[in-house]
Amino acid sequence: MVDDFEEVYLEYSDKVYGFIFLLVRHKETAEDLTQETFYRAIKRLDHFKNQASLLTWLLKIARNVTYDHFRRKRIIRFISLGNENEIDSESPSPESTAMNKEEITQLYSALCRLKNDYRDVLILRKVNECSIKETAYILGWTEAKVKAKMTRGFVALRKEFDGKEGFINGSIKRI
Repeated sequence: MVDDFEEVYLEYSDKVYGFIFLLVRHKETAEDLTQETFYRAIKRLDHFKNQASLLTWLLKIARNVTYDHFRRKRIIRFISLGNENEIDSESPSPESTAMNKEEITQLYSALCRLKNDYRDVLILRKVNECSIKETAYILGWTEAKVKAKMTRGFVALRKEFDGKEGFINGSIKRI
């Protein structure tokens, strides 16, 4: 069981925030939903039975909190990139920064155009680096479904990049 929830918050809050931010693309909303995630986790701490890692359990709660938010707001499509709240990357030169930012923007814009299942599995597996087992737990799917959605998600993402600069030799540079 978790003894000191403050330590848990300090250790995992950035990862939970990052996951939520990729879904909502708005800094203040991601901060609010991160707080809601930890609030719900504290309230339901007795339900944590070590079936998954603590981070996996928190990401599952974060996903549910985020989808609850979208249902409340009746948001069907995710907020597109290109707003002032983007995460800045550190690059050595302004040119490489601009190129890197453009590639990331194209990738996340393409992800936002995918079906929710494909986007969720790709973000969890490739951005958050969750295992297949962890992803299955978070999404409430079987491992076979995670693998199938992952494959279909990559196919759909490749279609988004057909004929575009980010798509090279059948692979997407950033993922």
